[in-house]
Amino acid sequence: MSKKITTFGEQLRRLRQEKELPLRKVAAHLDIDPSLLAKFERNERQPSKELIETMAKFFKTDSKELLQQLISDNIAYQIIEENDINILKLAEEKVNYYKKKT
Repeated sequence: MSKKITTFGEQLRRLRQEKELPLRKVAAHLDIDPSLLAKFERNERQPSKELIETMAKFFKTDSKELLQQLISDNIAYQIIEENDINILKLAEEKVNYYKKKT
């Protein structure tokens, strides 16, 4: 069975809704404006790594998974914007190259 694909924002919203918390309460805990949290959930803005750590602690989830969601969103959006899947193939080759160098 494959894992359901979601965006960072969708995952963040799901975590919040599973706890049955309104935006304002989560935002207060994160010490951010509720409108900013809403923008994160709509994938209109991106949180810092530090804020992702705080979110992960609050929701008792893996910060690495949240960060992977955010980074993979960025990669996907870049590929869509450039309309060139070859970017992904080249990036994979470069990852292997950099791994060999270090």
